[in-house]
Amino acid sequence: MYFRFFHIVLILLAANCFAQPEPRFNYTGSDGHRIHLPLGKVSFADSVVAFHMGFPRPLSIFRDSTQALNRPNYKGYKSPDFVSLGCKGSLVLKFNNNGFMDLLGPDLAIFEVGPARERASIEVSEDGMIWYSAGATNGGTSKIDLSNSNIDPNKIFYYVRIRDLKDECAGKSAGADIDAIAAINSVLKISVNADVLFDVDEYKLKSSARKTLDSLVQAIRVVEKGTILIEGHTDNDGEEEYNLELSENRCKSVHKKLEKMLAYVGDYHFEIRAFGESKPRVENNSDENKQINRRVEIMVLPPRDYFESFTEE
Repeated sequence: MYFRFFHIVLILLAANCFAQPEPRFNYTGSDGHRIHLPLGKVSFADSVVAFHMGFPRPLSIFRDSTQALNRPNYKGYKSPDFVSLGCKGSLVLKFNNNGFMDLLGPDLAIFEVGPARERASIEVSEDGMIWYSAGATNGGTSKIDLSNSNIDPNKIFYYVRIRDLKDECAGKSAGADIDAIAAINSVLKISVNADVLFDVDEYKLKSSARKTLDSLVQAIRVVEKGTILIEGHTDNDGEEEYNLELSENRCKSVHKKLEKMLAYVGDYHFEIRAFGESKPRVENNSDENKQINRRVEIMVLPPRDYFESFTEE
């Protein structure tokens, strides 16, 4: 009897070892289409900037624009778990703690719900003022690839504007019905003044830098798995070769410290890029501007293995 029980336990353990676990951070739209978000739950829009309801208007229970925030939670057409834009209405949402950019594969996901598949145009912005056309959805769960719109791949966007395209202007929930908007290629970017971390012409971290590094770790740890890119920049004082070497050594110091602090927090791969004085934010024509240009920039990107399927195609 004991041997039989032990044999059954071994079979169950083997089954657990070889079973393929459900991929993490997959979200399913109301139409059954699944979206994988490599940075997980942080990838959803956080706040409503503007809501201009179209006409005809939907019923009042479908006018809550905050229903487009956070993770998709659509349960059914009779449940007000989404916002209807109204015919030709528009909605502007913001990502507060992260942005998104044009990387490999689709960059945005639009969770449009309800019985009708209503198309919408999509625009993106860095600052909520200058907008770039990103294409249109086909209704339902749709993906947007920014590379199809010739958008600068170096820009990080924090705003999305969605406009109903007047496909369905009748019924209780006129216009596109939005449950959630997510950044598939979500990125976190943090810029730190180099003077906070290092003394002049030094690459050894100051003891007072610990508080800043603790804050960096708290910001990064919301992502459980990703690529951490550390970029170093200087002003144009001194020789170009010296500045390039200084920025590289500073990157290495930050890398070494963050890798140690994040060792038991998540699964991260580190990369460093040293630019020296070659990429100033502003002209190096004053002490204030030079201080702005002396910086360390940290970006948290989707993990490398997420992009492997795209590079193999």
